[in-house]
Amino acid sequence: MRRTRWLHEAWVLVLAGLVWFASASSGGWAAYLLAALPGSMLLSAGVATGLWPGDPRAVHFGALGGLAGTVVGLTAFFWAGPLWGLLLTALSVASFLAAGWLSARAFPAAEEVPEAPRSARFAAEAALDEGLLGALNVHLLGTMNLALPLALRTRRQEIHSEAREALECFAEHGWLDEPASYHVLPPPLEKVELRPARARGLNFERLSFDSGYEPHADEPGRERWLSYPRCRTGWAWVMRHQSPGRPWLVCIHGYQMGSPAVDLAAFRAGWLHHRLGLNLLLPVLPLHGPRRIGAVSGDGFLSGDLLDTVHAEAQAVWDMRRLLSWIRAQGGSTVGVCGLSLGGYNTALLASVTDGLACAIPGIPLADFTRMYWWHGPPRDMREAERAGLGPAAMEQVLRPVAPLALGPRVPKERRYIFGGTADRLVPPEQVRDLWRHWDRPKILWYPGAHVTFLLHGSVRRFLYEALCESGLVARDPERRAASA
Repeated sequence: MRRTRWLHEAWVLVLAGLVWFASASSGGWAAYLLAALPGSMLLSAGVATGLWPGDPRAVHFGALGGLAGTVVGLTAFFWAGPLWGLLLTALSVASFLAAGWLSARAFPAAEEVPEAPRSARFAAEAALDEGLLGALNVHLLGTMNLALPLALRTRRQEIHSEAREALECFAEHGWLDEPASYHVLPPPLEKVELRPARARGLNFERLSFDSGYEPHADEPGRERWLSYPRCRTGWAWVMRHQSPGRPWLVCIHGYQMGSPAVDLAAFRAGWLHHRLGLNLLLPVLPLHGPRRIGAVSGDGFLSGDLLDTVHAEAQAVWDMRRLLSWIRAQGGSTVGVCGLSLGGYNTALLASVTDGLACAIPGIPLADFTRMYWWHGPPRDMREAERAGLGPAAMEQVLRPVAPLALGPRVPKERRYIFGGTADRLVPPEQVRDLWRHWDRPKILWYPGAHVTFLLHGSVRRFLYEALCESGLVARDPERRAASA
């Protein structure tokens, strides 16, 4: 690709950044502070893109600067006047779209993945993903690509030593050859606490229980994991009908989710429960929501302590298998599972160690943590990881016991369903494709959009509706519109 194609969009970012700073020149220190946020991100992103095209972080911050500028630009009508306000807002929107086009040009084509359509909507959706990645970069403790090297810089030898010990331990027990044997069948869940609650206009129940999970006795990282008291209690949000025998759908949330308001909205719980008549159970993954150990939900899940990631996934599967036993004790004989993003990863993992599921529907799913680290991580920081002895090969082996690509699905092929976005910037489409290939190419939907905008695509809702009908969870109604709210 020619450098000049990059520079055209880069100049949009540079111009927007300069105009932002110019707008504050006569507005005093308050105006300067307001202008500095979008102005600095847009100017630096434009310069970086022009000088070093292909640096993904520049696109991240260009999109984030465009978003921030659009919001702050609306306030400029009051402190800079209507002409400045209109100009700043327009340039910020243009910068946001320019970041989306830059993202499109930098994104490599993936074999067996349909090409994303080139349109203003496509650019806006891609830019939303890029802006989210920029926000994750700002929050160092919660991001995949900065927290890994951050942990390595402070605990390099400890993490390296722990990884070596884990590989020896896993090999000795045969878990590298037979990853499914790593997952012990938990005891049935009999005692739970249920409390009524309400979020987003929906009534539900907060379910809590004693998880009972512990890493294997000789596993490295065991004591550290057991020192996280909030993870000892399992949580789930439940929506169930009074009439017995209704099918259940287990909905597994994504990274940094885990709160009722967000989870219920992401899965369109009102539609699934009230319109389609399903009982719903939304488990909270370890280190998320009420189980978090950091300032933000999800902190620690992908933070560089690889054994924490292994134990988080192992406990997630343990907890969900216990919750499945509770559902069946309530008379739930037909149970499907659906997950989004990190929840898609967990859906695939659960479907690889559990029998009797009516369907498995990973949506926009991660499939390989190791490649995600190397995809989103800056080259300098990934070299730091390799110096710590955690190159891709070693990391992949440490994570193998909880890798869905190392396990075989137990759900019949005709009841496996996958959907992914061709413009997804958080989960590269080849991750979705690789899970699809590993699952023997079941039904798949490629929607022409990005990661965080999947709900805007009616094709996703129609695909989910068809999957639920074909799996026997929902009775097909010719007069019911699958996409209805």
